[in-house]
Amino acid sequence: MIKRTALHIALLLLSVQAFAQVDKTHETFFETDKSNLVAIENAKLERFITSLPLDKIEDISIYGYCDDRGTDAYNNWLSQERANTIKQKFVDRGIADSIIKNSDGKGELLLTRLDDVGSEVQRTLNRKVEIIVSLLQPRVVPKEAVAEEKELEETKDRYKTFEDEPIVKGDRILLKNILFKTNYSYIHGKSRKDLNKLAKYLAAHPEIIFKIQGHVCCVDHGRDGINLKTGKRNLSEARAKFIYDYLADHGVAKKRMRYQGFGSRFPLGGDPKDDKRVEILVTYVKKVKPKKK
Repeated sequence: MIKRTALHIALLLLSVQAFAQVDKTHETFFETDKSNLVAIENAKLERFITSLPLDKIEDISIYGYCDDRGTDAYNNWLSQERANTIKQKFVDRGIADSIIKNSDGKGELLLTRLDDVGSEVQRTLNRKVEIIVSLLQPRVVPKEAVAEEKELEETKDRYKTFEDEPIVKGDRILLKNILFKTNYSYIHGKSRKDLNKLAKYLAAHPEIIFKIQGHVCCVDHGRDGINLKTGKRNLSEARAKFIYDYLADHGVAKKRMRYQGFGSRFPLGGDPKDDKRVEILVTYVKKVKPKKK
């Protein structure tokens, strides 16, 4: 169960109202099989580092990638070497090692273009390191975010399965067997059986109105994970949208559902791997009119 108290929520909201992490990003590209910087990429990186307000840096994350050629072991090694190169550039410019929270090689990025020209262009863009610098800046929390925090707090102990009857407003259904490929927003093939069961149930119960809520684990400051398909920090939302699209394609009306991503803001309090999850929150259950005899 989600282990949060009302006091914890209040303190969290106050801290978010005072400051928020604002990301500045940069991508550095590499030649095939190389982890050293060419002159033009080095110059671009120097300009990026110089532009940063050093006194406002909260943390830095560095993620290295390769194209899809080469073995998994080689790509993991090379992507880590590329991340190490970029990390050293920051350290050489006087940025404390403790501020660099992540410096990880993520291996290969998969192709989405399969034609010869498109594939080569994409491979060039996939040989890269992504840099995410989080800056602390004042920000007012939108009313919607406050409402979402309250909604999660009020329903934190309302977990059910679809076999539990009746399903009522405020119930949460944890999709335990819907497993996603690491850092991507699509599911493993073995998850389709359970997702089909979910779709069948929801299609047969049009009275249930709900939200699909995505969560990730192991990212500092409650931020979202990196979606390797797009390079954007929106993994929890992308996974929720995958479920939304899948249900819509299997007979569930779009007007009945919304999707949301909450990043890593709401851990369950147990094993971190369990925080990588998608949940369904029932927001309304229509009264079903009895059939005329």
